[in-house]
Amino acid sequence: MKNLSLLLGFLMPLLITAQSTKPAISGELKKWHNITLTFEGPETSEDHTYNPFLNYRLNVTFRHRDVTYLVPGYFAADGNAAETSATKGNKWRVHFAPDRTGEWTYEVSFRRGPNVAVADERMAGHSAEFMDGTRGQFTVGATDKTAPDLRAKGRLQYVNKPYLQFAETGEYFLKAGADAPENLLSYADFDGDFKTDGHKDDLIKTWEPHVKDWNTGDPSWQGGKGKGLIGAINYLASKGMNVFSFLPLNIAGDDKNVFPYVSYDNYERIDVSKMDQWEMVFAHGERNGMFLHFKTSEAENQGLLDNGDVGAQRKLYYRELIARFGHHMALNWNIGEENGKWQGENHATPWQTTTQRLACAQYFYDHDPYRHHVVIHNGQPFYDILGPDSKYTGLSIQTNRRDFGNVHRAVLKWRKLSQETRKNWAMAVDEPGDAQYSLLPDRLNPEHDNARQNALWGAFMAGAWGIEWYFGYKNEHSDLSCQDWRSRDKMWDQSRYLLDFFRESKIPYWEMEPMDDLTESNSDYVLGKKDDAYVIYQKMGEKSTTVSGLEGQFERRWFNPRTGEFIGSSDRISSKGSVLNFGMPPADETKDWTVLIKKINN
Repeated sequence: MKNLSLLLGFLMPLLITAQSTKPAISGELKKWHNITLTFEGPETSEDHTYNPFLNYRLNVTFRHRDVTYLVPGYFAADGNAAETSATKGNKWRVHFAPDRTGEWTYEVSFRRGPNVAVADERMAGHSAEFMDGTRGQFTVGATDKTAPDLRAKGRLQYVNKPYLQFAETGEYFLKAGADAPENLLSYADFDGDFKTDGHKDDLIKTWEPHVKDWNTGDPSWQGGKGKGLIGAINYLASKGMNVFSFLPLNIAGDDKNVFPYVSYDNYERIDVSKMDQWEMVFAHGERNGMFLHFKTSEAENQGLLDNGDVGAQRKLYYRELIARFGHHMALNWNIGEENGKWQGENHATPWQTTTQRLACAQYFYDHDPYRHHVVIHNGQPFYDILGPDSKYTGLSIQTNRRDFGNVHRAVLKWRKLSQETRKNWAMAVDEPGDAQYSLLPDRLNPEHDNARQNALWGAFMAGAWGIEWYFGYKNEHSDLSCQDWRSRDKMWDQSRYLLDFFRESKIPYWEMEPMDDLTESNSDYVLGKKDDAYVIYQKMGEKSTTVSGLEGQFERRWFNPRTGEFIGSSDRISSKGSVLNFGMPPADETKDWTVLIKKINN
């Protein structure tokens, strides 16, 4: 009996230690949802001499039958830092978004050692004890969400086509929304001393015009903070838009207020509470159908980390983005806005070279467990990343004409080149127009004729999967100063009309190709699937009335892109030989119109 008591006394501390390594699992245990595992690990702090961001590495391997995901984790301070602003604690966290129902198992690797967080070797450093080696399981059920919540649609994936596809529903995605302001996260309600550090503090935003758009039950933090930015997302969603973009790092850039770090001058210490507050904003966006466009750098700071290399600083930055935000359903990693060497401009940091541009995409390919879409922005033309070793899955295209007149041909050019090199990139126009003016406020240009014709319809009719509107720096509500998305309210409407047209017309746009040469007018845009369906967009002015190469009977409908309405009912038209006369628009013949033609198969 005495020996049994001694044995139990010896085993009890071991049992308690083993029990304490099990994580607290939070979130709904459902497919596509954010399931969070929070561990109790070493007590540390953001400024600890033994850097918790570089010198510890938490990875968790999740398995479901023959499917495996290796997901990075991070130091989470007290586990409630968004509310408490904690800088220290013993909580360590990983987010996982499962893509299958049923039982999942997990196994924890927790290592320590100099720069172990950015080491790829499985056994780098040595065991950090605590939860290292812990195993467990949980059971995942089906999602219960409905649109617009993106968890109802599943993860948005690049599928080697010009359009991204949702894994749950199989539907393809078209995006339209806001590219501006680039300093969206330069927000007074986020934690951090960036607001008073002397670097462009006059550009800090309150998003006050959108506080009225915040709804009861929406997220906020620390007694009501966050309502302006959360309300802004509500407004954009209410207009039918489904994307907003932002720079997570603009040190050395135009704004200088947005970065994941504790301070402006140290790139190795992450501000935990600020990151948790960012996550609240992104999660709200996901619930409202928003694609998240992470523009990870801009022209001026592309060489800020490791002189442009993928070294310890850049690896830490990318790792933290993946660990904290990679679980979201719809996003892309944009390696750099206006990236590479272009226009002979000089900046404080070096240009990224082709080798560096390729290495950045390779890092996300190797380390993002979900393989989100990876793009890059011009700047430098994209020729150097077209080769077989490139891990880019698409492009983020910028143009430079005030009338948006080169959008259509830019998309056509890169679509053709990518297909010729078997890349089949998915491309979006994420900064149409010129830097000075681009999309004017409604007050200055309520009709937005050039933007609608040349940029909006020009992009999609060339095979782009999306557009994001940039606000020129010479306008009020500019790319740096905008805090009120209502300044472009009428353009959100016109963008929604296009999205609704493609969604509701039941045409297989993801299988269609640009076919501008089918009409006699050089200003028409044509997108078609041979012997199936054709969309013809006619800009303002004289109209063509025929399309060549079509034989048989067709259903015709006229759509007004200025009002978002189909005009009249559908009617039947027949070709004569291989020429189909689709006639003139039903009204306002000099205005722009869209005609939808579908083959009737008897």
